Amino acid sequence: MDQRSTPMDVPCHVELRGRFAGPAFSLWHRELVRFFRQRNRVASAVATPILLWIMLGTGLDSMVHWQPAPDAIEVGYRVYFFPGTLSMILLFTAIFSTITVIEDRQAGLLQGVLAAPVARSAIVMGKVLGGATIALAHGVLFLLLWPLTIAWPGTWAMAGTLAAAVGISSVMAIGLTAMGLAIAWRMRSTAGFHAVMMLFLMPMWFLSGAVFPLNEAPAWMQWIMWCNPMAYGQAALAAVLCGGTGTPLPLAPTLIAALLISVALVATAIGIVGQREKT
Repeated sequence: MDQRSTPMDVPCHVELRGRFAGPAFSLWHRELVRFFRQRNRVASAVATPILLWIMLGTGLDSMVHWQPAPDAIEVGYRVYFFPGTLSMILLFTAIFSTITVIEDRQAGLLQGVLAAPVARSAIVMGKVLGGATIALAHGVLFLLLWPLTIAWPGTWAMAGTLAAAVGISSVMAIGLTAMGLAIAWRMRSTAGFHAVMMLFLMPMWFLSGAVFPLNEAPAWMQWIMWCNPMAYGQAALAAVLCGGTGTPLPLAPTLIAALLISVALVATAIGIVGQREKT
């Protein structure tokens, strides 16, 4: 490969054998290679949310207190904002990783992949799993700061908390990446994609319970937050990390988990259908 080539020219190192597993793995691998070769992008994706959490969390920590459960002690805003920052990392990293669909279309690579004798669902799954892996990697790096944020509850308790948070983050990353992919299929320019996403993502994040709890919002806004699928992921993260329901949503943890998985499956299905419609 030409040394002057861009990340867009990163080849698939796995031959496209079969109709699903081989192509999906190849595209997943390519997404990881092209992202982590861009060191500035990796650094900014990790550093920006951390700086936001430190500055906003520290600035409001003594002014805003939150009680995760009726019988729990109050915590500062830095603790409350931690799950919200994690959900922001997953949201923005997952959604903007799908911009590669537009870049691949402009470079002609996407047309070549679509012309190959492989299942169209494999193309979608490769893209979705690639973006979700990148988002989850960023989320795990941020999660490593959690033991430094609260009092140490014990090694096994902390390990269980982090494992549960990683599991929830995985489901959220897949659903959010599939959502972004469904929109990216219909976009023709990266500028248009950025404009639509910023108009769509910021309200989605703000109205998830990441910045303020649901029960503190006006009644009309609470209805919007109830309809926001990201609110359920935020509630699950807050429940695991902070011991409360976070938004709060008066739903059982198993029901919240079922809703998260259902949203991820529906978003992936929409991405597959959208890809077929545009090709």
